[in-house]
Amino acid sequence: MALKTMKPLTRAPLLHVSVQESLRAYIADNGLAPGTLLPAEGELASQLGVSRNSLREGIKALESLGVLESRRGVGIFVKAFSFEPLLDNLAYGLGGALRQIEEVLEIRRTLEVGLIGKTLEMISDEDIAELRATVNRMRLYAERGQSFAEDDQLFHRLLFRCQNNETLVRLIDVFWLAFYKASDFVNLDNVDPMATWRDHEAIVDAVEAKNLEDARMRLDRHYAGISRVIANNKTSSNVGGTQ
Repeated sequence: MALKTMKPLTRAPLLHVSVQESLRAYIADNGLAPGTLLPAEGELASQLGVSRNSLREGIKALESLGVLESRRGVGIFVKAFSFEPLLDNLAYGLGGALRQIEEVLEIRRTLEVGLIGKTLEMISDEDIAELRATVNRMRLYAERGQSFAEDDQLFHRLLFRCQNNETLVRLIDVFWLAFYKASDFVNLDNVDPMATWRDHEAIVDAVEAKNLEDARMRLDRHYAGISRVIANNKTSSNVGGTQ
C-alpha cells in the first residue's frame, strides 16, 4: 500500500512542535497501527523539509508522550496507546497538593459508586471467586500490619472487569495509580490495614448478595476512609493544603 507523504512545513516558530503535529498527522492519515515501522529519519526529514536534528527533537517529544518508540539500530515505531505518560505527569503535577489529590479521589469514588449497579447485573461466580481470593490475601497482609497496594488495585479492576469496558478499567487504573503515585510526595500510608481489608470484604459480600444499596454504601464508606487519611495529612502538615 502506498503511503501518503507529509507536506513540507511552512511555519518556522516552534519548529519542534510543528514536527510533532506533522508526525501525528502522518500516523493518523495513513492509519498506522501500533508496531508499524516509520520511514527512515532521512526520508522523514526530507518530506518535512527540516534538519535531522529538528526531526529528532520532535521524535523525542513524542516518545515522552508514548506516541513513538525508537529502537536502536532498528528504527522508529508507532507505539500502542498507554496511560502511563499521563499517569507520570499527573502524579508529578499533583506533587504535594492534597486538594488536587482529593479531587482525583472524588472522581474515582463517583465513577465506581455510579457504575457498581451494572456490575451486580453482569458479574459471574468466577469473578466473585477471584475477588474473594484477592480479599483473603489482603487479610493475610493486614494481619501482619502490612499494606497491600497491588491487591487493592487488582480488587477494583476485578470488580468492574465483567462490564467488558476497557476504557472504564483504564480510567479506574488512572485514578488509582495517580493517588498512589502521589504518595511519593506526601505521606498517604494506610494506618489501619485491617479496616481497609474489612471494607473490601464487605463490598464483595454486598456484590455477591446482589444488594445494590448496600454495595453503593460500602463503596462510598471505603472512599470516606481514604478521604480521612488525606484529611489527617492536612491536619499534621501544611503540604499542599491550599494549592
